Amino acid sequence: MSQEIHTPITAEEIGHEFEGHAPTANVADYAVEDWITLIVFWLMAGCVFLQFFTRYVLNDSYAWTEEIAINCLIGVVFLGAVMCVRTSRHIQVDVFYHYMPAGLARVLATFVDIVRIGFFAYGCYLMWRYVDIVADEQMVTIELPRNIVFYSVLVAFVLMLIRAVIVFIANMRRGYSVLERPEEFQSVEG
Repeated sequence: MSQEIHTPITAEEIGHEFEGHAPTANVADYAVEDWITLIVFWLMAGCVFLQFFTRYVLNDSYAWTEEIAINCLIGVVFLGAVMCVRTSRHIQVDVFYHYMPAGLARVLATFVDIVRIGFFAYGCYLMWRYVDIVADEQMVTIELPRNIVFYSVLVAFVLMLIRAVIVFIANMRRGYSVLERPEEFQSVEG
């Protein structure tokens, strides 16, 4: 068992480690749903701040801020999942693909893409049915229909389905997916 050797470093040397240039953001890397998710996120953050301010500073909290923040969180989660589908960033196990023959890995990765498309299609169907069932419900603390939230989840599932199909087509054209060659999908940071 080898012993780790730690080289002493000064505070000034540590400070110089943070002088590197931050990578520049490219607006073209983002899609419409990313910007909508960002807007919903800041709406949620505003509601949480307003809840905190009215509760602890004014000692008279607005009850509606919590419900709106929770509904915004639902939107952020599902719309954020669209971005994960588009960029192939969902949790996945790719270690098995390194130990299997390339042909088998390609077949299995294609199967995974098809199952993902089927899952999102079924999610669209279930959300459509659910929205129909709860169409007349109102939010508890504010007079808005609850189906606003459920329609956003339905839209997110439709977008995930579309993005999954686009990823599937790209994988077929490329001849490999992120499961088979994850190193090809790593972003280069400056």
